Amino acid sequence: MPQSPSDVASDNLFREMRERVRGMFDHALLECSIARAFSRRLHYEGRYLRVGSDLYDLTAFSRVLVISMGKAGHSMAEALASIVGTGLSGIVASSQPPAAQLFGFRYFTGGHPVPNEDSLRAGEGILRAMRGLTPEVLVIFLISGGASAIAEKPISPAITLADLAQTYKALVRSGAPIAEMNAIRKHLSALKGGRLALAAGPAHQLSVLVSDVPENALDALASGPTMPDSTTVADCYEIAARYKLLSRLPARVRTLFDRRQLQETPKEGDPAFSRARYATVLSNRTAVNAAVERAALGGFAVEVDNSCDDYDYREAADYLLARLRELRRGVSRACLISGGEVTVKIGESCGVGGRNQQFALYCASKVAGEKITVLSAGTDGVDGNSTAAGAVADGSTAERAQQKGFSLEEALAKFNGYPLFEAVGDTVMTGATGNNVRDLRVLLAY
Repeated sequence: MPQSPSDVASDNLFREMRERVRGMFDHALLECSIARAFSRRLHYEGRYLRVGSDLYDLTAFSRVLVISMGKAGHSMAEALASIVGTGLSGIVASSQPPAAQLFGFRYFTGGHPVPNEDSLRAGEGILRAMRGLTPEVLVIFLISGGASAIAEKPISPAITLADLAQTYKALVRSGAPIAEMNAIRKHLSALKGGRLALAAGPAHQLSVLVSDVPENALDALASGPTMPDSTTVADCYEIAARYKLLSRLPARVRTLFDRRQLQETPKEGDPAFSRARYATVLSNRTAVNAAVERAALGGFAVEVDNSCDDYDYREAADYLLARLRELRRGVSRACLISGGEVTVKIGESCGVGGRNQQFALYCASKVAGEKITVLSAGTDGVDGNSTAAGAVADGSTAERAQQKGFSLEEALAKFNGYPLFEAVGDTVMTGATGNNVRDLRVLLAY
């Protein structure tokens, strides 16, 4: 049966808005490129490197050692090398092998979100590079999200790679926000929670950060290897109890909790941080601002609301949809933009997808028939165990999915959003971006 003119118009409008919201996300990714961030925040002239308000005479040091780790490990090292030029050396640990390696650097391809053998080799290599450093050495740490798993060394030699993998999986599936997961990771690691700064000893230290954590919790980035730790062993015991983690932890890790044997991490005021400086060159705010710019150009009344950061995905969706509908009352086109991450507690039945697709699925179930479009995607290009960065949902998703033989309710229950969104053509596919500044959600009402 042919569609009526009104149905055709409605389909075209939904399609236009799906394309528009994708354009906003693509623009945000472009503005969040590592190369752009470094060119804005780092300057090198003659022999001086300026990072923010700090100035470093690189010729005054006997050696400049670069340790770059995280999902943006390669791109951060390349960006620094393009600014400073030759003469740098060090280690790069990232989750993807590089197209080309920089001269003078050792490379490791660590696992994410679960450590692998190269994660342990990277951790050992980084700690070995810290031995014997003096005040005449400058260590530049380039740190981005994902480094918690990509470079690792357990605090106890009894903890195996299999133990680490089981622990990381338990944390990811617990529903805990990233800062609480990383509190536990810090206290189980020889690198995290400021212990890498401790290992660097008397050397001058500069940490250049690409943040995938809340603005007020920078020591959660990569589990804070070079920063004073604001979390404590008491926090770890409380978090493990609250999320009922102990039964899911391997025996050797569980014993540290049962016997209260976790060791405290270095805190503010520790001499390890006396020569340490920090500069955040890129964060989720950059992505949010870029999306706001593009939405305003499209004639939308725009509002930013990041208050649901770390909410459960259903609670976050309900809150944001209510705010969007309220904003829509007084204007013809409304756009609500929200940065940060939502949490998903995965049940026993786990399909293919991630937190962004789960959020979009839930939104699709709440906006059926409405002129609302929602995008939720990760700036790293990876959502959970899928190959997508996230997904787009709108008032037509439920009907289009049903036509393809999919049920929103079943996909939600099984955490299986990817096959549904793939079938209706609404996955957000970017590939690994070599970057990570958290997730972006864009909601349109029209």
